[in-house]
Amino acid sequence: MEDVTDQAFRLLCKEFGASMVYSEFVSADALIRNVNRSLEKIRVDDRERPVAIQIYGRDVESMVEAAKIVESEAHPDILDINFGCPVKKVAGKGAGAGMLRTPQLMLDITSEVVKAVKIPVTVKTRLGWDVPSLYDIPTEWHRASEDKTPFILELAERLQDCGIEALTIHGRTRSQMYQGEADWTLIGEVKNNPRIHIPIIGNGDICTAEQAADAFERYGVDAVMIGRATFGQPWLFKDVRTYLDTGKHDDTMTLDWKMEVLKRQVQKSVEYSLREDNALKERKRTELGGIMHVRRHLANSPLFKGIPDFRQTRVKILRAETQEELFALLDEAKERILSFTENQ
Repeated sequence: MEDVTDQAFRLLCKEFGASMVYSEFVSADALIRNVNRSLEKIRVDDRERPVAIQIYGRDVESMVEAAKIVESEAHPDILDINFGCPVKKVAGKGAGAGMLRTPQLMLDITSEVVKAVKIPVTVKTRLGWDVPSLYDIPTEWHRASEDKTPFILELAERLQDCGIEALTIHGRTRSQMYQGEADWTLIGEVKNNPRIHIPIIGNGDICTAEQAADAFERYGVDAVMIGRATFGQPWLFKDVRTYLDTGKHDDTMTLDWKMEVLKRQVQKSVEYSLREDNALKERKRTELGGIMHVRRHLANSPLFKGIPDFRQTRVKILRAETQEELFALLDEAKERILSFTENQ
């Protein structure tokens, strides 16, 4: 969710019912070097709480130092360690999901970070590096009586032993990236393991209120984490919460209401981009910066799926450079939706 969950977006999600929000993941090395962009990522507004700052790295020393910086500078409610990002520029260098190839180093980092800070530490990871390795437990980890123990089940226990206070599992391997369907069966096995006593958060393919409810009912997870499905519909949390509480969808979210939310998202993104910050004077902020950040959200909104010949409008949204342009395109899109709906 890099360049997605900035403070403006997190506040919007919190407004619509997200129980907890997470920062974009932040490079430990960049934090140590005082890179301005990374320092900006860890700023917290009290209205976000509870909020987690997520960091990633590939060695013990830098992760420990970055964890201390986050705790002292941002004061988040939780420090989350990302051992799940699958993209090549991260995993290929041994960080993120790349740690699944060096699980003992993953444990060493986790244990030392837990010792280094006073705030709760949590971890996010995946089922394994690839499908063939789902049962490939390091030799020194083997339990004599459990030759077919899933890797993630053993890893979860060992991470718990490091002192983490919750574990988020994405239901894919690193090699799967975001392809195919997330496998929740192994997430369920971890949750139902009698030796696991920390909360287990399930992640992957939660795009609707029904899917969220199913995850709770079938797999017994303590929470669900929603990521990419928020693109162009930050109101998803509101619908999920209503559905979990009542078994019905939130019928107050009309098309007019949703379009106004998207406009508010544009405004908030622009305001965040233009915000004065004495600590970051040298960073040039423009309206275009906020527009560039938000326009891919809008272009991927589920509101526009199925609308005939919408490709050109989507391209225009991705190329828009002002708030006025985006608002006009959203108004045009709304008329296209209404016309399409009437003809069904």
